[in-house]
Amino acid sequence: MTVEVERFFSELSPLATEVASFRPRTQQREMALAVAEAIRDNAILVAEAGTGTGKTFAYLVPALLAGGKVVISTGTKNLQDQLFQKDLPMVRDALKAPVSVALLKGRSNYVCHYHLSLAQSNGLFKTREDVKHLAKIVTYAKVTQSGDKSGLADVPENAPIWMHVTSTRDNCLGQECPQHTECFVLKARKEAMEADVVVVNHHLFFADVMLRDEGVAELLPACNTVIFDEAHQLPETASLFFGESLSTSQLFDLSQDARIEALSGAKDFAALPAACDELEKAARDLRLAFKKEGRMAADATANIKDFEPTLKVLAEKLAKLSDLLEKQAERSEGLENCWQRARTLVQELKHWQTGDVPETVRWLEVFHHSLQLNSTPLSIADIFKKQISGHPRAWIFTSATLAVKQNFSHYQGEMGLQEARTACWDSPFNYQEQALLYVPQNLPEPNTEGYTDAVVQAALPLVEASRGRAFMLFTSLRAMQRAYEILQAEFDRKNLKYPLLIQGEGSRNELLTRFRDHGNAVLLGSQSFWEGVDVRGEALSLVIIDKLPFAPPDDPVLAARIAELNRQGHNAFMEFQLPRAIINLKQGAGRLIRDENDRGVLMICDPRLISKHYGKRIWQSLPPFKRTRDEAEAVAFFAKN
Repeated sequence: MTVEVERFFSELSPLATEVASFRPRTQQREMALAVAEAIRDNAILVAEAGTGTGKTFAYLVPALLAGGKVVISTGTKNLQDQLFQKDLPMVRDALKAPVSVALLKGRSNYVCHYHLSLAQSNGLFKTREDVKHLAKIVTYAKVTQSGDKSGLADVPENAPIWMHVTSTRDNCLGQECPQHTECFVLKARKEAMEADVVVVNHHLFFADVMLRDEGVAELLPACNTVIFDEAHQLPETASLFFGESLSTSQLFDLSQDARIEALSGAKDFAALPAACDELEKAARDLRLAFKKEGRMAADATANIKDFEPTLKVLAEKLAKLSDLLEKQAERSEGLENCWQRARTLVQELKHWQTGDVPETVRWLEVFHHSLQLNSTPLSIADIFKKQISGHPRAWIFTSATLAVKQNFSHYQGEMGLQEARTACWDSPFNYQEQALLYVPQNLPEPNTEGYTDAVVQAALPLVEASRGRAFMLFTSLRAMQRAYEILQAEFDRKNLKYPLLIQGEGSRNELLTRFRDHGNAVLLGSQSFWEGVDVRGEALSLVIIDKLPFAPPDDPVLAARIAELNRQGHNAFMEFQLPRAIINLKQGAGRLIRDENDRGVLMICDPRLISKHYGKRIWQSLPPFKRTRDEAEAVAFFAKN
């Protein structure tokens, strides 16, 4: 197969003649060969490929040439759609490979006939918009082949109505559903089972590996190759699913579903709706025990006066509803389902209250309207290692950011991949000519008051020199909001006409479209804009990063992991916190140069990049930018554009 792979990455290959954007690149060809060898040997490969390598083609070509069943998992649904709709068909056509391809998403992405009919019959809607959207979904369900909500552009993906017309793992009736034969989820799974290449996303993959719910588990036994793109996201995603969580939102959903099912299947049993009301009140009271949003360790609830008594009442009300549902379960499939859900939630709540699971950390997250009780493993390495062992197959992990100075030990340790092959290819872009890394002088330490104000003042000369066309990336929403206020005032004072956009004004895609269309905008973003954002050309010529992206030390999971590593005699900062920050910083820095013709300045404001002993390790992990601390040199860079 290696000879064929070589041929497909030459100047005379079908890729070169049929794909307009294709350029033969040594890095891409070498990565494709490494992937081909891993597939041939059923090996594990961890591969970092810098921006512009063309890693998608580098894994698709050998995967399609090798034959057998392939599962590709991406970081987001957007990437999933791009792979399925654009990249895969392009490579398949160029290779003339007779492979079938399927897209599989989580069940909440597909219209559910059963819940759609329930929504129509009970009519419990809060707005006219919901009613209007429901009518469009009813029409769509009659004509769509896939039932995928992304196919209905007239109803936004985040519209509240979708919650009422899609199913969840909890409320799906499975084989007992009266509309089981029409199910879009089952249709998507059947197509995935029959396809040669299946595109999923990380959340779906891990939800399924752990919960056996979304159809991936059925795919794996027949699968020869699993490829994780954007693999740097896996430690976070895997932690989420290898742990357990219970939220007040789940309890509200249960009580609402039980109330609806009681209306159609147990109208004469008044105790059931009353118990639903009691559970909802108890869930609401538990959330109200907390004055502010955020995360905290379970131990910290000792300082929350009402937490223990309200949690006890919640457990009692949930158990009561479970008992009542058991008495009515045989009257309908829906009531049976609600009883099974209630039983599971009773057990999960007891599990969290006793907290007797070793090597896990219990913690809470308080949201605006809900509260989530979580239990997360201190390490996912052994769990994940166990999940991927057994059946011989190739596992490919790739991203633009997995290594620290070309060393993968941090990532391998987190994921339990110590035995994996590793390989690293630098970006083919000419960073010395195309870009400049600027670290301003005389900025205060990041934890001092007024730091964000100083960052904005240091950034303004460059924003003016670049004529807008800038991303400003922040490590906190508070700093982002403060910077936005200062910039508004400064733009008014200086009569600068650059459109100012901020995360939260619309969806990420809407904001990016506006940013590109303006051509001279300044966009302020937090975590959402550090990765997975691709703006090519002159519209983005300056990326400003306020601080090194160390995770907040008060995060309960991070704090517990740090304490455990230090207890074992490790240096948690150097072995865990710093590598994570470097990988995040590489993602943010990667927004700047997206094309061989792009030019721009990366401004990292944090003085620790220079003043701390670990700073050198950080900037040496970035692409080989030309570097300066001279504002005049950074400003002059834009005069060359």
